[in-house]
Amino acid sequence: MKHPDKYIAKRYDTPNRSAAFTDLVYCEKPEGTKSSMWSRLNSIQRRLDPPAPELIPLVGEMHGHTRLSDGAPDVDAYFSSIRDLAKLDFAVLTDHDHGGVDQPTLWAGDKSKWELIRKKTEEYRVDGRFSTLLGYERDSYPFYNNLVLYFRDLDSDMVRGVRDGEITASELKELLSREDVIACPHDTYSLTSNADFLALPTELITPFIEVISRGDAAEYMGNPAGAEYACCEGGFWQDALRRGAKMGVIGGSDDHDGMGGRVNQALPYPHKYPGVTGVWARENSPAAIFEALKAKRSYAFMMGNADGEMGGRMEMDLRINGHYMGETISRSEVGDLEIYYNISSDVPIKRVTLVKNCRDYITLQCRSELILDYRQENPTDHYYIRAELVDGRFGWTSPIWVEE
Repeated sequence: MKHPDKYIAKRYDTPNRSAAFTDLVYCEKPEGTKSSMWSRLNSIQRRLDPPAPELIPLVGEMHGHTRLSDGAPDVDAYFSSIRDLAKLDFAVLTDHDHGGVDQPTLWAGDKSKWELIRKKTEEYRVDGRFSTLLGYERDSYPFYNNLVLYFRDLDSDMVRGVRDGEITASELKELLSREDVIACPHDTYSLTSNADFLALPTELITPFIEVISRGDAAEYMGNPAGAEYACCEGGFWQDALRRGAKMGVIGGSDDHDGMGGRVNQALPYPHKYPGVTGVWARENSPAAIFEALKAKRSYAFMMGNADGEMGGRMEMDLRINGHYMGETISRSEVGDLEIYYNISSDVPIKRVTLVKNCRDYITLQCRSELILDYRQENPTDHYYIRAELVDGRFGWTSPIWVEE
């Protein structure tokens, strides 16, 4: 792609219009070389693809409840179901801090529910096979009605402020600055528990959003995987991205019935499919998973049947010039963007969309592609992938941000 006028003619391109590709197409070809020519052409098209990731994809359930607050299962059933029935790689128990109506709070008593959560979180860890993180769901009015907190350390204390169930701007700012905590709001767009990203100061916008649970798709208003009874402008992921927030994605089913990470065939579409989180981590360990989340090397998708092909999983790889999802890169350092994606799934792909600056930019039907993007539109552009499967399930990557 060395044509001197390419920047005038195009915003995006593909490697098959390189000079090497064109020269090979137009060269004098002897008889009987058809198969070898196609092989050489394919090699030219794929020459910019990055190498296979040096990280591993892991999938986990990051939002669920037990009878310690307002859920049905006990703690043992919650963890064992996710590990042995959903067959996921990691899990977090996120009971409500208020402990459920007419029940003690998580912190109450000498032997508190929080101490039990710590104990069980450690108990269910299996080295290299199943990791657990410490977490809970904190009411945080008026900024976030439901704010799920994930902790790096098992001995972490709950985050309390001047008034339980609420949070001040200064308390929230301090919380978001902590390196040992990740905050992610849930149900951000419903009328009764919304967060208004169009009103929030950008420094008080969380680094993540729960983009999918069961029937709650928070990408944008009108997403076909969403089924909330009331939706409010300002509560969606794209609302935050348009404000300049560097917000990644997490998926969690918000399970209350012991079906964390599992398809519930008794429910209609889209509620039957649970939201789960994928991360690209160095290994299956709590520290590596927390590090991957902090770096926003995460994607979220609607989980399929655990006993099917790929165990109902999706693997979503998005890289730009070798940089992973969640990173911020400089166009002046990398030059023309080489946007690569690769999607693996248990059922065929219906559509893959490259989203640039919150609009559908390029739509394809192939599992893997490399796209060259020539034009910077804003001081900081962002790109992410939305994948749709033939059974109606969706997946989303965290973005990559590109600065001038």
